[in-house]
Amino acid sequence: MRSSTTRIVFGALALRPGGSGVQTYIRELLRELPGRLPGTDLAAVVQKDAIGELPTGVDALPRPVSGGAVRAVLGALPVGSHDVVHGLDVDLPLVGRGATVATVHDISVIDMPSASSRFRAAGEQRLVRRSLRKADLLIAVSQFTADRIKAVSGRDAAVVELAPAAWAVPPEDGAVETVRAKYGLPERFVMQVGTVEPRKNVQLVADAAEKLGVPFFLAGAGSTGPDAPRYANGLGYVDVEDLPALYAAATVAAYASRYEGFGLPPVEAMACGGAVVASAVGALPEVVGKGAVLLDNERVDDWAEALSPLMFDETARADLVTEALHAMADLTWARTAERTADAYRDAGLL
Repeated sequence: MRSSTTRIVFGALALRPGGSGVQTYIRELLRELPGRLPGTDLAAVVQKDAIGELPTGVDALPRPVSGGAVRAVLGALPVGSHDVVHGLDVDLPLVGRGATVATVHDISVIDMPSASSRFRAAGEQRLVRRSLRKADLLIAVSQFTADRIKAVSGRDAAVVELAPAAWAVPPEDGAVETVRAKYGLPERFVMQVGTVEPRKNVQLVADAAEKLGVPFFLAGAGSTGPDAPRYANGLGYVDVEDLPALYAAATVAAYASRYEGFGLPPVEAMACGGAVVASAVGALPEVVGKGAVLLDNERVDDWAEALSPLMFDETARADLVTEALHAMADLTWARTAERTADAYRDAGLL
């Protein structure tokens, strides 16, 4: 058992101002952990422009603003005096005397290397495999990721599931009408929020919506580019403050994905009062309960069939939204932080 003056340094170079996904995890976890680790000295290695994302109680260890290979190199450097170093996005320093913890969001670079360039996939595979071997404690964001870690490395991981971002709440009165006007949205439509990239299958949702004869809107990087799917109305980048009202305005918030470590976007859509139809990937089968319709295939007819009652039956949609809000009440970052602290203690790190 370590003393109450244990120093934990978090590897948080992935954190960017206002970022989502892994960055939501870093931001929200660090806000909650100080209250779960009283008397512990906490610091985080962050890029200089992300210092403002850190809460009171977590000191900043600033590094230059960088990306790609440069950021990976910075993440491999020593972090100074510490008892525990916790890589919040899997990577760990190459040298150091303290205990090590790595949060593994997914191992897509191993499972789906074609989703990245050959050079990037090869480099990230080495980083991930090293962390899987070397970390004293592995934390997985879902049972799916824990199972993949076990299959690839033979090691067990503590499962600590995520939660919706702080902004993911039902919109205020009048907000839905405001975003309808801002983005030119019809009364009834299907929407997916997410980057156009190989791990997503936004074309599937577009085809299902076209089969039903309803508009399909796509928001996020690539949604207005040449790789955007047929039948899609691209919204481009959407301000985070608009997302709660957008999710609530959409008749169905769809999320077709081939691979997720957790699946945060549909969870956030549910927390905003969205009616969600999504792929049964990542943690979604475990965390959505009766609050979303999940599909385990990519057949257009099946997706159209799942969308149809929600598109044209307001009672069915309202019932699903009620279940979604109920399910999301159990997912909180306080719970995530508490389980993280418990994982530290169970591993004898505190």
